[in-house]
Formats: sequence, structure tokens, C-alpha cells
Amino acid sequence: MSTVRRAPIRMLLAAVVAACLSALTLAPAQAAAYRYWGFYQLTGTSWAFAQKGPDQTVPKDGAVDGWRFAVADETSTRYPRAVLTFDQLCGSTPAQSGKKRVGLVLDFGRPADAADGATPPQPRALCTVVDTGASSAAVLAVAGGVRTEKGLVCAVAGYPTSDCGGAVKEVSAAAKAKDEPVTIAAPSATPSASATASGAGASDVASSASTATSSTSGGSVAAYVVAGLLLLALIGYLLVRSRARRNA
Repeated sequence: MSTVRRAPIRMLLAAVVAACLSALTLAPAQAAAYRYWGFYQLTGTSWAFAQKGPDQTVPKDGAVDGWRFAVADETSTRYPRAVLTFDQLCGSTPAQSGKKRVGLVLDFGRPADAADGATPPQPRALCTVVDTGASSAAVLAVAGGVRTEKGLVCAVAGYPTSDCGGAVKEVSAAAKAKDEPVTIAAPSATPSASATASGAGASDVASSASTATSSTSGGSVAAYVVAGLLLLALIGYLLVRSRARRNA
């Protein structure tokens, strides 16, 4: 094959290699941020990201669930900005037969986390009294105003009034800023509301954090798959070329 005919092939191979490297390099940087409610559990005196969705999590008597509305991506985590122990939340709530007590902390986030500049409600905490087999979805239902869409927690206590786990193309400096601790008053009396494991809307509540993370990482995974296929195609072409030359 002449040098003139080889030139386009070399240019094509160079373009394929460049595309692969670009996909592998840029995929992590293109990870999107999302505005969503994250689900957490208190471990000792610190928050930990829940390993399962709230509908699959069955807290024990003495547990504390936490929810935080914020803008975050797969490289950052926004925990509730205050830690309240079970004793602080449910210390004045007596145990009941056939029921369990689970503390609940709701952090509605900062103004910078809001989609439309709305002022978030003040963080709140309560002691929920639910059936012993109730899930964390039932615990959250006690707060009221839980809005869901396609298994995603969109609103808690009616906030926010619209949107649901939307992607954020440009995260503001205020939204990127480090969280400052807040003070959340512990409940002073046993709440009158309670929920059961089959409470209205409770079964529809799922983990928004896990959904957002899977959506965020999905783009990165797709980029790696495309890059891998391109590399395999390049290797296959080189093998065919090598065999053709040996047989010539």
C-alpha cells in the first residue's frame, strides 16, 4: 500500500485513539449535579448515607433517620447540618406495645439549594411512633406532605413545591460553599401523628439519593463503554491488518 493511501488510515486511527482518550478523560469531569432529598441514618454521633432506600429500610426502636435537601453530585455529600440523638428526640416519648420510636431530622437546606430562590423552611425534628415493622418510608410519612414521582422523593412537608431531582448544569458558588452547622430544636412532646407500615403514600417513597447517584454515574459509565468499544474496534482492525500483511 502506498504512503498516500496509508495517510487516511493513519488519520482515522489517530482520531479513534483521540476519541477514546477524550471519553476516558472527560467522563468524570462531566458528572452532573442534582437537586434532591438525600436519605441518611445516624450512626453514633454522625450521619451516614443510607445503604438502602427508605422503603427497604426498617429502622429499629431507638434509630434516627435524617433527610437533607441540597445540590450535590457523586463526589460530594450534603448531610443534615445538625445531629440530634435518639434521647434528645424521643426521650420524653414513652415506649408503646406494638410500636417503636424513631427520631426524624429534616433539613430543608439553604436558599442556595433552592431552584427558584425560595426560602426553605426551618429545619425541624420530631419523634415518630410507628408500627414495629414500619419502614423509613412510613417514618418519613409522619412529617406529611411527602410528594413522590416514579419512586423518587420530590418533596417533604410540601417542600419544594415543584421540580423533582432535577439536574443542575451550573452550581453556584453559594451552593458549593461549605455547610455551616444549624440548631434544630428537639421536640418537647410526643407527636399526635403516627404512621403504619402500610400508611398512605409510604410505600411509594424511595431513595432520591440513590436514584440521583445512579443517574449521575450513568453518563460516566456510558462514556467508558463507548471508549471501550472504540478501543476493541481499533484492536480488531490492527489484527486484521497484521494478518493481511503476513498473507501478502
